[in-house]
Amino acid sequence: MVQKKDFRAINTLLMSNPLSDRINNLATSQTLAMAALARELKAQGKDIISLSLGEPDFNTPDFIKEAAKKAIDENYSTYSPVDGYAELKDAICRKFKRDNGLDYKPSQIVVSTGAKQSLYNIAQVMLNDGDEVILPAPYWVSYFEIVKLSGGVPVEVPTSVETDFKITPEQLEAAITPKTKMMWFSSPCNPSGSVYSREELTALGKVLEKYPNIYIVADEIYEHINFSGTFCSIASIPGLFDRTITVNGVAKAFAMTGYRIGYIGAPEFIAKACTKIQGQVTSGANSIAQRATITAVDADPSVLNHMVKAFHSRRDLVVGLLKEIPGIKINVPEGAFYVFPDVSSFFGKTLKGTEIKDANDVSMYLLAEANVATVTGDAFGNPNCIRFSYATSDELLKEALKRIKDALAG
Repeated sequence: MVQKKDFRAINTLLMSNPLSDRINNLATSQTLAMAALARELKAQGKDIISLSLGEPDFNTPDFIKEAAKKAIDENYSTYSPVDGYAELKDAICRKFKRDNGLDYKPSQIVVSTGAKQSLYNIAQVMLNDGDEVILPAPYWVSYFEIVKLSGGVPVEVPTSVETDFKITPEQLEAAITPKTKMMWFSSPCNPSGSVYSREELTALGKVLEKYPNIYIVADEIYEHINFSGTFCSIASIPGLFDRTITVNGVAKAFAMTGYRIGYIGAPEFIAKACTKIQGQVTSGANSIAQRATITAVDADPSVLNHMVKAFHSRRDLVVGLLKEIPGIKINVPEGAFYVFPDVSSFFGKTLKGTEIKDANDVSMYLLAEANVATVTGDAFGNPNCIRFSYATSDELLKEALKRIKDALAG
């Protein structure tokens, strides 16, 4: 028989941690955590160069800002439709056709408060407990936790710098089980910057053809920050359109991170389900930001050339400087604005009195010794690497790489 004192003990335990298992089991975003730590150290007077966050250092183009101002003047200040303004959904359809050769209807488009919400919506409406989701690693930090939060089981498929951080058809085939429900990936990839070619996606598609019940989430948020000269949406591969959910947004390419607008193109039943759940969570995205986004997605991508050219130049600068650091292994990323060097040669060493066991130690050592904030590759599913963004000035990048080189010299 349970005594009163036992009930009191149980009640005390519950009161000491009243939070749900759901939140207690959720990992903190490593990128946001490192950015917060860097800000804290800066506030203490430390000369920190923060390369942890993936945010363009450009301002939103003036023509988009003018569209936002016009929307305010035209009193777009009321609730927007849950799935987005009809005019914006039409514009997104035009963008998909123009840039990707994809024929989506407005009923297949859902506009959300950032691409991260788009991904969360998808997981919530598609996954049941125990459903497996293949994640080619490295992957964006939030994929793993969003899948877990939705009851799914993340299945990591490892890659390395030697394979340009891309999975092979054989690896994909080996990862598929009777429980596989989805595959999520990004191209250009955050964190590696790798871009899958049409030939590579076609080869993966031939594997997926055998498994018609597997759905694909293609995160294309870095589509326009692409140095390869070509871009292929996996939804354009024959046989995959009706099984692909294409995720995109305006944060990265248009330097509109604070506008918080993402969107999907998806089979209609999935789009309707995403609208249903969004209606119970946030409802429609910001009205002013949506009106500005119409102008952004209707613009010819050539308006972004100056930003893409700058990122390309910085990529070359950073890769060149990294290659001068003994022990660093690096691929040449073809898109996004990140590098993902392999730092495993430093594991087991002692640098200036600090024992280095893993990539997390390397990242924390660089913060303490070099005053440079990076993110451990563990957060992205690759424990041998660290990620840093080159979305900052040449001067800061040169100084950061000088500090990193000096610190890793031991």
